[in-house]
Amino acid sequence: MTMMLRPHTREGVALIVVALVAALELTGLHLAAPGLRPGITGFLLGGSVAVLTMTAVLAHRQRRIAARHHPAASPESVDESWFTARTLEGFPMEAVRPLLLGPDAPDLNRLYMAWVLALHGHDTAWIVGRLGLSHDVAALLVDAAAARHDHR
Repeated sequence: MTMMLRPHTREGVALIVVALVAALELTGLHLAAPGLRPGITGFLLGGSVAVLTMTAVLAHRQRRIAARHHPAASPESVDESWFTARTLEGFPMEAVRPLLLGPDAPDLNRLYMAWVLALHGHDTAWIVGRLGLSHDVAALLVDAAAARHDHR
């Protein structure tokens, strides 16, 4: 059984920090006098709970801020105007074509969806996070969508 590591830097750093802190805590407990271990254990447990609570609060706050600045397309906000005969006008097919022929090629329908979302103002990071496209592909589509808006 192999484990697939995802290239999310924040999660990787967090995992390393947790492992290092746990190792330091265990070393500290091992080296402490037996009479001090219950107090140290309680202190470490309380500190861990406080850090986890604060992390959860900050993560929730960050998600709320991100949702406010980049609202998700709800089914109510998507209407037929998103999918017209002109929707794919300006789609950078010539720039995308080499990506479709290479290894790990993205799905063309996913690229079309990213294009529509870019036309409606979603940025590269939002598209990468929602559709799992590479940053380069999403940036290409976002830039082309911005150029299409500039020419209008």
